Parts: sequence; structure tokens; C-alpha cells
Amino acid sequence: MTPPPLAGRRIVELGTMLAAPFAAHLMSQLGAEVIKVEPPRGDPTRSLVRGGPSGTFIAYSHGKKSVCLDLGDPAGREAFGRLLATADAFVHNLAPKAARKLRLTREDCAALNPRLVYCHIRGYAHGPQADDLASNPVAEASTGVMEANRVDGRPSRLGPSYHDQFAGAYAVIGILASMLQAAQGRPAQPVEIGLYETGLHVASRDLVGVQLKQQLLGRPEREPHGEFSMPGYGAYLTADERWLYLLMLTDAHWARFCRAMDLPEAGVAALATLRDRKKARDRVEAVVRAAIAAHTFDDVVARLKAADVGCTEVLPLERVLEAPQAHQPGKLRGVHYRGLAFEVPEFPRLHAAADGNGGGDGIATLPPPELGEHTLELLQAAGVPREACDALVAAGAAATARPGDFAWAPVRQVA
Repeated sequence: MTPPPLAGRRIVELGTMLAAPFAAHLMSQLGAEVIKVEPPRGDPTRSLVRGGPSGTFIAYSHGKKSVCLDLGDPAGREAFGRLLATADAFVHNLAPKAARKLRLTREDCAALNPRLVYCHIRGYAHGPQADDLASNPVAEASTGVMEANRVDGRPSRLGPSYHDQFAGAYAVIGILASMLQAAQGRPAQPVEIGLYETGLHVASRDLVGVQLKQQLLGRPEREPHGEFSMPGYGAYLTADERWLYLLMLTDAHWARFCRAMDLPEAGVAALATLRDRKKARDRVEAVVRAAIAAHTFDDVVARLKAADVGCTEVLPLERVLEAPQAHQPGKLRGVHYRGLAFEVPEFPRLHAAADGNGGGDGIATLPPPELGEHTLELLQAAGVPREACDALVAAGAAATARPGDFAWAPVRQVA
């Protein structure tokens, strides 16, 4: 059996909400042991839904172990240092001022563990705004995403926290690159990821596109937002009022679509190139809309798939996991938590289907941990004597799991 890529690696996570926990989640899915260190109040995602854990916590904290420490207490901070000395990598998303106050800068951590790969996900990387606070929506607002996404005319966040998750993925890339350097006998480099800088990189296509138009036309001009730069690419309503999303990227896509929907040859020829279709955007949209609206969803899909035209139904969240594709081996993992069963999407990798409960390449999971569930076990393994652990708990510098913490409020039955 081939061991998973990060087998034997220990990652310490000190994170809240999403960016750092998501990075640690990815490394857990690659076989690393992840220790989630939380303050006595817990990660905020433990109490977001009716006073109990949210989908964020369950989806991205299964497979982890929880240690509860008060890092504002010198004894708690000393115990954390013992834990950090056993780690291969440390990822956190503390505000820069908080990291300095808790003495968790890269210099502080290097003094505790010289071989540690240090990763800080922060609002802004180096620069005049290095100490400014930022969150996912702030990154959207400052990098051009939010301005074009409006609800009732007001710039609004996208919904999912994509910039947090991109930043977490970038952090993992940086950590793995640093580990490779260390394996080659070179000093492991610290990793610093800014949400703002992440947003800039994600938006680079559009930012460069604006510059291109400025230089070609002598004035700033943007393509219509999103898919609407490609006429016929978007969501259209079928005769039985189901939304179908249509892929229309190339001239070949357009030609196949027109054949599938039996559109008149003359009209097809006049719009054969993307340039022609962009000039006649409103006409193309009307043609596609009418063609889709003339047929039921099943009929349209049968026609388009037979012609090799990309399309899919626009699904609400509650129906997403009904798709047969989602239930192919390796796509979902069963996670049991507090008597409830969840189907949690897997990190996509080639041999995920062979995992099962530790089979295949051996990447098993654990239920999402209760706050402090592994505090005593891991601190003692790090060299803190049992008596000292008990003293930490008695003084409030550490905590162990307590039944009833972060319980979901009962749902009221409607008569």
C-alpha cells in the first residue's frame, strides 16, 4: 500500500472561520495529521448554526484533532510552544498585530522549531497596508469582483468565500514547495499569503484585459461581465421552466448547437464567428433563448448531448448531491457527527475512491473533533507531564471536551 503524500507530517493549525482551516483541511486530505488549536471560546464556526457547529466546521474540520489552549495565558502559550516543537508546519490566519502580541511571528516560531514551515494567511501581505484587517468580502471589494456583482443595484459579496479558499489553497502550495526545498537540503522558506494579493491574482485576467483595451482603444472598456462576453453562454429557461446552463465558447460549439436545435442554415451562417455574434449580441441571445424555450428540459438535454454540446441544469444546493456523477466512488466521504450522517465532498485526487476507512493509500478520517477533545493526549505526547496538564486545565489555560458544549438549539415544531 502506497502511503499518502503527507503521511507522517504534523500540521498545527491556529485559525478561525475559513482560510487557515481550509488550508489545513487540504493537508489532512493528503494524509497529514492536523492539530487544530482553538481558544476556550472555540473556532467561531462551532457556534454559527443554532448555537452549534456549522457546515463549514463539519466539512473542513473532519479528520482533525482539537487542542484547546488560552494563548493569552503564559502557561497556555508555553504549552503551545511544546506542541509547535513537534510540528512540520504551522498555518494561521491571525491578524498581524495579534501574531506579534502572542509572539507567534515567523521569528518567534523559528526560535521554537527551526525546521518548522511557517505559513501566515493575512489580510494584506507586505506593503503600506500590511497591518490592515481584511476578510473575504474586503478582498472582493478591493480587487474588482464586487463592483460588478450587484443585488438591487448595491455591490454585494459573491456568497461563497472563494477568496478565503483560494488563499488556503495557495498556502498549501507554498507549504509543499517549502517542504520540497527542505527535502533538497535547502532552507525551508516561510509562506505569506494575503487575501488581497490572492484577489489580485484571481482577477489578473480581467485586470490585464482592461489594460489591453486601454492600450488598443485609448480608453478603458470592459467586456460584458462574466459569461455574457460570449453570446449564447449562460442560463436559459426551458418550456417546463427548468434552468439549463449552456456552454458556448467556440465557433464549433455554436455550429453544433444550431444543428442540434434545427436552426435555419442562413441564420447560422451569418453568425458563424464569435466576432459576428458579439456584434449581434442581442439577436444571438434572442435566438438561443427562443430555441431553448421551445423544448422541455429532457428534450433539450438529449439533443445537445447527442451533438456534443456542453450543458447542465442549474441546481439548488439541496439537489446537487442527487446527481449520479456525485456518487461515483471517491467523490463523497461519509462523516458521522453527533448521531448525524453527512456526505462530505472529497478533495479531488486520483485514488480517493480506494480510501474507504483507511484502505487504498490510507487516508482515513475522524469525526469533527469536540473542542479540546485531544488536549491531554497531545500535550502529554509533546512532553507536558500529566500533572502540568491538569494544572493548565484547572487554571483555565487549557480545556478538555465537555458534554453539551456548542449544542444545537432544538428546532421548534410548527403546528
